[in-house]
Amino acid sequence: MTADKYVLVTGGAGYIGSHTVLELINAGYKVVVVDNLCNSSEEAIRRVSELTNSTIPFFPVDLRDKEGLEKVFSEYPIQSVIHFAGLKAVGESTKIPLEYYDSNVCGTVHLLKIMAKYGTPVFVFSSSATVYGDATRFENMIPIPEECPTGPTSPYGHTKMIIEEILTDAAAADPNLKVGILRYFNPIGAHPSGRIGEDPRGIPNNLLPFVAQVAVGRRTMLQVFGNDYKGSPDGTPIRDYIHVVDLAKGHLAALAKLDSVEGDNSEGFVRPWNLGTGNGSTVFEVVHAFENATGKTIPLEIIGRRKGDVVNLTAKPNRANTELKWKAELSIEDACRDLWNWTTNNPWGYGQPEK
Repeated sequence: MTADKYVLVTGGAGYIGSHTVLELINAGYKVVVVDNLCNSSEEAIRRVSELTNSTIPFFPVDLRDKEGLEKVFSEYPIQSVIHFAGLKAVGESTKIPLEYYDSNVCGTVHLLKIMAKYGTPVFVFSSSATVYGDATRFENMIPIPEECPTGPTSPYGHTKMIIEEILTDAAAADPNLKVGILRYFNPIGAHPSGRIGEDPRGIPNNLLPFVAQVAVGRRTMLQVFGNDYKGSPDGTPIRDYIHVVDLAKGHLAALAKLDSVEGDNSEGFVRPWNLGTGNGSTVFEVVHAFENATGKTIPLEIIGRRKGDVVNLTAKPNRANTELKWKAELSIEDACRDLWNWTTNNPWGYGQPEK
């Protein structure tokens, strides 16, 4: 990337976005952030600025706001986009699917149109392992490779799959477009400084933020969604938990790879990569790891399965290891320690106690 070019990070005030912005700046990139703050806080950007001793241009813009988004591109020479912005809760998506399609799919289309208008050639997409659906329906697909057929089981997963298809079509039509699709597994943890971390609005949809809120006294009990999954050693769902700092660094590896890709003058480049550790852990195993890391006991109750959940989402990350020269280095124990550091320093996240 040339010195006068910027990386636009959509959803950059969110959990993964803010950690990626920090890693980008530390690596010498210039960054612009767009975020509508529907599930994030501008305080995260302020703290990243503080940690990196830098000024970060920030626009509180929704991607469906065409004029607001175009203003960003007209003011800054944007060479590449890392696209996090979107609604992201599996369970919620089953209740308000049209909101998910509107926000995630329509927002991405608007972004791609403006990128094309301004000649921005590099796009890194925050996708999800949910595009695979229940990979146990196939033989020999756990851990999950990128070749696994897709089959989402929730509207959220469908939005990610549709966006992947849109990106594939866009790259086929534009020889200058270079796209990296990053299929995340389960991000956990926080920055070791304790200054930025996950701060979900309302009831957390992910396991460890809920566990941490129980441990710090914000919630009374953890609800485990089902302990009757066949193929799990303890009956609870198996997930590939990856430290958010490792995940953030995966985006830098993808940018570097895309910058090195030579086009063939007929169509653009698009490639999916799994970002995970390759190791699956059950809900109970992760809860016990958190208890061991913090000395806290987490009260829990078993309730019914959550609609859209599957038994096993464990990554086969070999392609990213080889092609991106990237590998997850931090453990679940590291993530639990860093999460607890974030939680104890920020028991109410970026905000104040709930009334």
